[in-house]
Amino acid sequence: MIELKHVSKVFETAGGRVEALKDISLTIPDGDVYGIIGMSGAGKSTLVRCINMLERPTSGEVIVNGKRLDTMSPAQLRAARRDITMIFQRFNLLMQRNCLDNVCFPMELAGVSRREAASRAQELLETVGLPDKAKAYPAQLSGGQQQRVAIARALATNPKVLLCDEATSALDPKTTRQILELIGDINKKLGITVVIITHQMSVVKSVCNHVAILDDGEVVEDGLVSTVFSAPKSAAARHLVFPGGADVTVSDPTQERRIRLIFRSAKTTSIPLVARLATEENIAANVISASTQKLSEEIYGSMLLGVPAAQFDRAWEFLSGIENLQVEEASVGVQ
Repeated sequence: MIELKHVSKVFETAGGRVEALKDISLTIPDGDVYGIIGMSGAGKSTLVRCINMLERPTSGEVIVNGKRLDTMSPAQLRAARRDITMIFQRFNLLMQRNCLDNVCFPMELAGVSRREAASRAQELLETVGLPDKAKAYPAQLSGGQQQRVAIARALATNPKVLLCDEATSALDPKTTRQILELIGDINKKLGITVVIITHQMSVVKSVCNHVAILDDGEVVEDGLVSTVFSAPKSAAARHLVFPGGADVTVSDPTQERRIRLIFRSAKTTSIPLVARLATEENIAANVISASTQKLSEEIYGSMLLGVPAAQFDRAWEFLSGIENLQVEEASVGVQ
């Protein structure tokens, strides 16, 4: 388990004091795939670097596998880090070493014999789907293949935690999907706790069980991916789930009030709500936006309606009576 308790990080720069993290508390269960998402500058990379103490928090506690890392000596921290490995956006492979030697490197540092390390490295290259690339050098590989080697290297010391800092940001969509599938398979087969730092909602939706949303150094929302993304409550989460905001040319806020509908099952998404509002209640609702998405094997949908102000209460009462449909009034600037 990873526990962050009231973690803050302040950087003193020539331009002044920068609060990168502000009183963050999170609990990440063992064996989970946990996403941390936010826009650029939200504090995501600083947060993940505090988990393995590449950055020391200004205040707060960092507890990994029952051990409090922020109070450890350098020697104790080096030992603890063997259970916490990391992969990066730019792969960080040693260009002068072939793939097998790249995977061997952390085992060499841990004092593993060359023969044992080479055998283990070959097994890991097979695990990540590159059994024939042992003698190839990083420059001879595609970006996706380099990231697979980086994952194999990260697994070399049998870690309990894998930290992924924007690990798919430099990859094309197809390769991103393949890498995420690999990370998901590793999580299931080995039981490793995975923490994924990203600015891409699609990454979190495809592989994570839980998510925390960072905004300006603060956790503004966290929970199950299906809960957070199907019905976001914070402004930052709404911006990620409903990017762009409502188009005022489609809906006149001086004449209409807006209702957001969250469909919590495939059965509910198939109900022709706008048609029923028109035929059963004689309410002409304006569809501003609508979408469906798959979260944790379930289908969720959302729709933003513009309803004539004089008919708002009747529309609200009708929609609120439908099972598995969440109804809320939306502000003008939020889609």
